[in-house]
Amino acid sequence: MAYINLLPWREEAQKAKQKQFFTILAAVALFVIAIGLLVGQFYQMRIDGQNARNQFLTNEITLLDQRIAEIKTLNDRKSDLQKRMDVIEQLQLSRNVGTQVLDEIAKVVPVGIYLTRMEKQGNVLQLFGKSESNNHLANMIRAIEGSDLFDNAVLESITNKDETNKLLSDFKMKVTIKGLLATTTPTGGK
Repeated sequence: MAYINLLPWREEAQKAKQKQFFTILAAVALFVIAIGLLVGQFYQMRIDGQNARNQFLTNEITLLDQRIAEIKTLNDRKSDLQKRMDVIEQLQLSRNVGTQVLDEIAKVVPVGIYLTRMEKQGNVLQLFGKSESNNHLANMIRAIEGSDLFDNAVLESITNKDETNKLLSDFKMKVTIKGLLATTTPTGGK
């Protein structure tokens, strides 16, 4: 007997093709989603790596800023210590200056000159006194210029105020003491 297929075979074939199409479509969709996730994960790993490097650099910059601050404080301390050492050295150099000045004054003041007052401001010695003649003052200036301790003698004034004693003239002279640094706070002494 002859076999007759009465089922709608075209509809079944179309359903089978549709099922196959949707299966392939789902597989492609899953494949695209998987690729998208992998690409996203790859770029996220790169972003995380860059963020980690940025954080490392930020931490290192913070450490370097702290070290720079330490170096600055060390430099400040060093300059303070250097200033103290300079002051101590200056004190060491000038500890005997008073006696040296008086000894040298005794050597350079000739007969006929009488000192009445001395003032010291920094490394400048101001001399006040009386002189019997201008020649004695000139000899004193020459002796000061030849001295190892004194330098730059400047005669500021010669006056004769006393009417009763015309033999003596008042004078005022500035002398620089060699080897002393000028101090910022003048110390006046009489």
